[in-house]
Amino acid sequence: MYEIIANPEDYQIDHLINGTGNANMEISQEERDKWAGEVVNFSEKLMDFAKKSRQLADLLGSKEKIAATPASLKTLKIQLFTINDSLNSALEIADKLETDIIKK
Repeated sequence: MYEIIANPEDYQIDHLINGTGNANMEISQEERDKWAGEVVNFSEKLMDFAKKSRQLADLLGSKEKIAATPASLKTLKIQLFTINDSLNSALEIADKLETDIIKK
């Protein structure tokens, strides 16, 4: 048996959880299947992202000539930093969730 011990305060979402009960309950198979499907969707999006990022890396690393205005190059850099920050945040949340689901 596993237990989810995720504390909403640790995720800065406690204001969304106010008023909900604190008693443990068993999660129904229907609810588990629903969330398993959502996690599969996350995984598929990550695989799509990996494919797109590999294509971009191949293009940038190729011998093809690439022209850009200073503004468009700066925009590319900012967007890549934004993606990197988002991925780092997602990995931190996933790591935290992983430790918040414990075997009992």
